[in-house]
Amino acid sequence: MKSFAKWLKSNKVTMDENSLLVIENTGIYHRLLWAFCSQKGLPIHIGNAAHIKKSFGIARGKNDKIDSIRLCQYACRNADELMVTGLLDPVLMKLKDLTTARARLISQRNGTKTFIRELRNINDKSLQKVMEQSHKHAIEGMSKSIAKVEAEIKKTIEGNEAIKKNHDLVITVPGIGPVTAVYLICCTANFAGNRSGKELACYAGVVPFGNTSGVSIKGKERVHPMANKDLKKLLFLCAMSAIQFAPEFKKYYERKVGSGKHPMSVLNAIKNKILLRVAAVVKNQKPYVDYFQAA
Repeated sequence: MKSFAKWLKSNKVTMDENSLLVIENTGIYHRLLWAFCSQKGLPIHIGNAAHIKKSFGIARGKNDKIDSIRLCQYACRNADELMVTGLLDPVLMKLKDLTTARARLISQRNGTKTFIRELRNINDKSLQKVMEQSHKHAIEGMSKSIAKVEAEIKKTIEGNEAIKKNHDLVITVPGIGPVTAVYLICCTANFAGNRSGKELACYAGVVPFGNTSGVSIKGKERVHPMANKDLKKLLFLCAMSAIQFAPEFKKYYERKVGSGKHPMSVLNAIKNKILLRVAAVVKNQKPYVDYFQAA
């Protein structure tokens, strides 16, 4: 960062709206650069790596120097359309890391449990007992770690008024639980930019798109594979919960399946409906009100 600051100074780069640094989203690796720009007031655009790559067209060869030149060309061509990324929010980054840590710990714990359970089919009782005892402390330790992470997530939400307000609004939507609410807040930077429900649904990969050109004119509308798969998994659980405990979604599911619709297609529509309601409660800053009345 010191070298970068020195380079900016030597090239007389102004730290105002007349400059724009364009980089790709590289997960956690660009955070130091993002924090530097936030502190110095240098406008930065953190672009979607897939979108930037496709904008190059047919390209051969790849290294850091070539990528830098291509990013510069991309920035010049799209300068009028590129939006400046907001300042790095340490609280949101902390919440995002905690959420990721929780998901990893749960995955590791479930993997260990599955491994032990599968061994029961082939091991004798004495060996199985040794295996279970040797993994017992590991499983208990991961469970304690998960509880600590969840407590820290709750503490972080309680300590930030803006995040807590949106969190409490989102969980009023049928099917949405605390885990999905926190994940949505992390994905959308606490719903910055007033994203619409359709944009959220598209991001989650629950919006079907038509493809009626050429030989595919008779093809069905399908969801696009480019989506946030983790969010889509969470929304599936939300939809399953909604059709069990929310009368509106339960009736909708039964009616559509009864008319011949595929159950997974109906669940996808319910995911879409849930996200539309999430966007609505955040935009209106009012809790969800269920006006549904069975006929």
